[in-house]
Amino acid sequence: MPPTTQQSSHNPELNLVLFSIPQSLLLQISTGSILLLLITGKATVKALESIGQASEELFRGDRLPILPFPDDSESPH
Repeated sequence: MPPTTQQSSHNPELNLVLFSIPQSLLLQISTGSILLLLITGKATVKALESIGQASEELFRGDRLPILPFPDDSESPH
């Protein structure tokens, strides 16, 4: 009696009703998505830091106008 061996698929797939998607393609898509998410997160952090530094520069004392304060001698008592 010959031994019965099951042949395993070397390229497992996600079987849907109309078509099948190889797992390697799913892995590539998910890896690209995660890398894009990480790059976008780093860019967002840098943009928020630069906005924060710009707002600090806006409120520095040397950039604000000098306000004229009234003298005490000018006010009638």
